[in-house]
Amino acid sequence: MPEAERAKERARAEKLGKIPLDSRAVSDVFMLAMGAYTPLDGFMAHDDWRASCLDMKLTSGVFWPIPITLPTSRDLADGVHVGEEVALVDAESREILAVMTVREKYSIDKKVEAEHVYRTVDPKHPGVAKVLQQGDVNLAGPVTVLSEGEYPVKYPNLYVRPTQSRAMFLERGWSRVAAFQTRNPMHRSHEYLVKIAVEVLDGVFIHQVLGKLKAGDVPAEVRTRAIRAMIDNYFRPGTVIQAGYPIEMRYAGPREALLHALIRQNFGCSHLIVGRDHAGVGKYYGPFDSQRIFDELWDGALETKPLKIDVTFYCRKCYGMATARTCPHDPKDRISISGTQQREMLSTDADIPPEFSRPEVVAILKEYYASLRPTGADRAS
Repeated sequence: MPEAERAKERARAEKLGKIPLDSRAVSDVFMLAMGAYTPLDGFMAHDDWRASCLDMKLTSGVFWPIPITLPTSRDLADGVHVGEEVALVDAESREILAVMTVREKYSIDKKVEAEHVYRTVDPKHPGVAKVLQQGDVNLAGPVTVLSEGEYPVKYPNLYVRPTQSRAMFLERGWSRVAAFQTRNPMHRSHEYLVKIAVEVLDGVFIHQVLGKLKAGDVPAEVRTRAIRAMIDNYFRPGTVIQAGYPIEMRYAGPREALLHALIRQNFGCSHLIVGRDHAGVGKYYGPFDSQRIFDELWDGALETKPLKIDVTFYCRKCYGMATARTCPHDPKDRISISGTQQREMLSTDADIPPEFSRPEVVAILKEYYASLRPTGADRAS
């Protein structure tokens, strides 16, 4: 809703029935508001939920690989009538975020969603756990959003909407743009992936997660500073744009890679960099499952294409970054690099070699991890 009209609508929304939103639903409201979920205008009805799970498309035929739904408790749903409006409220802050016209109420088989979207029903998988624990009734209907949360204020130079990113690309004369999705500070492998894309395309949109992450991940405020340090020191000016968006990760591996590509299509990107284990968690997906799934799509499903890149590493004999496609040396000469390893080394205050991460980045991350450690007084207490 235009900003000038929001105060009046908020006052009206105060008198409506309230539906509390968990962090995932809050994120989805913000994604709808900024246009990242185009062409969705709200939360999915049953037939679109089912078609998205089973066939990766909406009933209209539009490609959509992960359902966007609004679950709530049966008790709350019983008090809501089809055709009426409800206020959608952030359960944590109690802020009214949107008004929804309820078009449908329905229940789902949660295992169907888990099996098709996440490829597992294991409750230890964080995405599956979220589905299994959610309310038993989904509410569907279009939403009118009254707030974009704290993101535009907290990240004024990063919170870029699709209309803005398209304008940025046009201004720079970029028609072939790769998006690089990240929820971690960039280490040398990330840097190498982005530089490969810079070599073959017009530019790269370093597009990071600003929404809720899993425990142990580096917070966005720290990560954005670390990425800026890498860009300022190791990239030619005018080759990359750093931005962020309020998605909450679902850790759905291959299906989420497709969703990331679809979202970047809305942002105006021609390609998505897909490396090892994109959007994966634990051992649930093979290292290249997120690349292979793009080959299963029908013609016309996606305009945005994957930029598939092999496992990257530092080779002691090549004296630089390489992939299995370019490096002829023995695996014992390779230093494998991952965000998980980097977090483990930082948490134990271990030295991080320059082959693993840039010193300017390490300095910012070490400062953050040092702030998490107990002081002498804390230990004594």
